[in-house]
Amino acid sequence: MSVHHEKLTIGTDKRETTVDVTSRVRAAVSRSEVREGICVVNVAHTTAAIFVNENADPDVQHDLLTTLARLVPDDGDYRHAEGNGPAHIKSVLVGHEITIAVKDGALDLGRWQGIYVAEFDGPRTRSATVTVVGDRAG
Repeated sequence: MSVHHEKLTIGTDKRETTVDVTSRVRAAVSRSEVREGICVVNVAHTTAAIFVNENADPDVQHDLLTTLARLVPDDGDYRHAEGNGPAHIKSVLVGHEITIAVKDGALDLGRWQGIYVAEFDGPRTRSATVTVVGDRAG
């Protein structure tokens, strides 16, 4: 059994955006040399999130952010003194961690799936931890 950790640094340039990190997570899985196991990606921030969704049509990302803005409006009655209450709520709704199977040394994502970090209180520099656990070849 092998455990491999890597830290990703993600820079964002807007208050709210999504960043495709699929290729970076795939590279971490490859470096782990795990052939069969799981990959967990965790974003350790309270105003950011991570998710898996379609990566073929950029309008999906737009639709996601637009719908979250309707569900959690900026002008709501939030008490959090920093003024970023909506970002905290969106982070809870989307989630801070994903788990994906690793099969034959690769992420077991669907054809149209990608991995995204969601920024809800940017621009900022964010980090994510990629942990790959499983059996190596050999």
